[in-house]
Amino acid sequence: MVVGTLRLSLVIPGAHSLKDKRRVVKSLKDRLGGKHNISIAEVDELDEHRRCVIGIAMVSNNRRFTESCLSKIVDEVRGNPHASLAEYQLELL
Repeated sequence: MVVGTLRLSLVIPGAHSLKDKRRVVKSLKDRLGGKHNISIAEVDELDEHRRCVIGIAMVSNNRRFTESCLSKIVDEVRGNPHASLAEYQLELL
């Protein structure tokens, strides 16, 4: 069994309130969660309206598959026009 975790730190420059931020984060979470077989949640920076930390977890039986899927998610987030990826941490256990 392989457990992959991904921590994404995002900057949301267009957010002027927590409501703006939550709209962007919910859209991102819904899109990623619907497309990939992952668990996803906002895990930090909850009260900051221009920053967000999202945690993602994935379980599979193949290390290469898990790493590939999580890397694809990083690439998708990089292409998001409403949020900028500041940094990420990918870990496989």
